[in-house]
Amino acid sequence: MDHLWSPWRYTYVSQASKDSTCIFCEALKRNDDRSSFILYRGQHNFIILNRYPYTTGHAMIAPYHHIADLAQTRPEALAEMMTLCQRLEHALAELYQPEGFNLGMNLGRCAGAGVTGHLHMHLLPRWSGDTSFMTTVAETRIEPEILDTTYDKLKPYFEPPSRPFSSHRVG
Repeated sequence: MDHLWSPWRYTYVSQASKDSTCIFCEALKRNDDRSSFILYRGQHNFIILNRYPYTTGHAMIAPYHHIADLAQTRPEALAEMMTLCQRLEHALAELYQPEGFNLGMNLGRCAGAGVTGHLHMHLLPRWSGDTSFMTTVAETRIEPEILDTTYDKLKPYFEPPSRPFSSHRVG
């Protein structure tokens, strides 16, 4: 069995556990969506770019309420989370033409959650041969686009009137 080590992740997770503030709640309190990289505010959830992206376009969908798990989340918030994920997938597919996506949640510290107290879902565009493993094997993260540029590209997809979207095939 091969082992891949990611010491950068341990440092991030161990530091995050000492910080008592929630990055999602703090971003909402700032009330400055551009500097917080909040792309969209829905009725129950918001879409925010990940400040430590694995790939260009890595975004998260989180409920406004500071809740830790799915069991505590109201059904309408869960339904909207998936609708926003669908909308975000469409925007990322149109802008970046990825070959696939990773979608997921890490519930709890042992599952890899860096932010354990505030439920959130990740959506990452992926390409064959992308550099997401560089962080693991070389402690290097390669991002071809700064967050301000990603924000500017994605923001129009979440401004009224919203562009209509249809289902699409990836890959």
